[in-house]
Amino acid sequence: MADKQKTIKSSVTLSGVGLHTGAHVNITFHPADAGKGITFRRSDIEGQPEVPADVDYVVETARGTTLQHHAAKVATVEHALAAAAGLAIDNLLIELDGPEVPILDGSAKPFSDAMIQAGIVELDADRDYFELKTNVFYNDPARGVEIMAVPADSYKVKVMIDFNSRVLGFQHAQLNDISEFNTEIAACRTFVFLHELKSLLDSDLIKGGDLSNAIVYVDRQLSSDEQESLNRIFGRNDVQVTADGTLNNVEISYQNEAARHKLLDVVGDLMLIGRPVKAQIIASRPGHAANVEFARKIKQLIKQEKSRKNDSVEVDLSQPPLYNINDITRILPHRQPFLLIDKIMEMSENHVVGVKNVTMNEEFFRGHFPGNPVMPGVLIIEAMAQVGGILVLNTVPDPENYLTYFMKIDNVRFKQKVIPGDTLIFKLELISPIRRGICHMRGVAYVNGKPVTEAEMMAQIVKEKGLSN
Repeated sequence: MADKQKTIKSSVTLSGVGLHTGAHVNITFHPADAGKGITFRRSDIEGQPEVPADVDYVVETARGTTLQHHAAKVATVEHALAAAAGLAIDNLLIELDGPEVPILDGSAKPFSDAMIQAGIVELDADRDYFELKTNVFYNDPARGVEIMAVPADSYKVKVMIDFNSRVLGFQHAQLNDISEFNTEIAACRTFVFLHELKSLLDSDLIKGGDLSNAIVYVDRQLSSDEQESLNRIFGRNDVQVTADGTLNNVEISYQNEAARHKLLDVVGDLMLIGRPVKAQIIASRPGHAANVEFARKIKQLIKQEKSRKNDSVEVDLSQPPLYNINDITRILPHRQPFLLIDKIMEMSENHVVGVKNVTMNEEFFRGHFPGNPVMPGVLIIEAMAQVGGILVLNTVPDPENYLTYFMKIDNVRFKQKVIPGDTLIFKLELISPIRRGICHMRGVAYVNGKPVTEAEMMAQIVKEKGLSN
């Protein structure tokens, strides 16, 4: 029996400060429909902009994971996402009235407890697992980081850390099933070394840091001046180093709590893949930057699998087009003989479908194999790019004032010749979100339902003065 997608039964709110910004933030978890995934909303910004919990939107990984889409920017998302992963919750709208998810006690447990309190409900849709078919590797020799995923029948995570620390030492933690997350991992708090505190403070980070929301490991005895400095930083007068090598007022829950928290971060960051994964993850010295890069690798495999499954197109050419030739000439600056598309049939935020009717009257057939006319491959790619240009130009209010320029073309394949009488149907899908007018997409051209050409293209639209149609 297939697992069902889940959300929460009712909304629930928590309040706290952001670890790095120090801003007081209310965070509310709302139910979401099947297939919606997890989305963050900034209710304190005009228009309440949203950013999906997706690795494509990661913009920062310094001491936490930050997402941004247009005006919606949300920092330190990993603990809330880890809580959702541990409860197998697929769909949530997470509303914040500030720039950062509150740190609370430095773990995922307050978020888990809140969602359990709200109630977890199944939805009428199956979970869309990605089943890993091959090993995936990531390594960063400079940081000594290695992460590997191997095929498995469920989601398992193993983490090893070694900071060359007398106090912390080598630690490892293991999660044999994600269902054990809430009891074994969720309560494990974030940690920092004492020698890192000054650098973090100098970098204008951990404004909301407190001894109640982080474990501070200390490799040596404090001088009286250092002790006084810490008292000032934390607004206390009794900061001391305990026998287990941490600052006082926080009791260690597990001997390997640091490794367990690193595992928590891995689970949270890998939620940004966007689908539950059946794989065993083995990570040595992981951190947010490495976790995110590894998530990108898995996400790329998912995109490739989707592309293979989507290598077909069904278009009813008897239906009125979304854009006819007159609409197209109002958007694109191209003209005969270099306007190579006739109509646009479909378009969304992520894809576009266009049509080119290939006739014997094309100018290029006069000189390209006139005795056996074949459409030049470079012109098929140009036509494909023009279809893609419609998609990216649709993101600006005055497309007639922009030109589209190629930045890169990769993985071009010509599978079948195109001749007079053929109808080319182009389907292009975004590989990554459009940012700063840069569009990265994969396109396939079809004739009679069969792929004839495919390519990955990157282009940028640039506003040009004095353009007119």
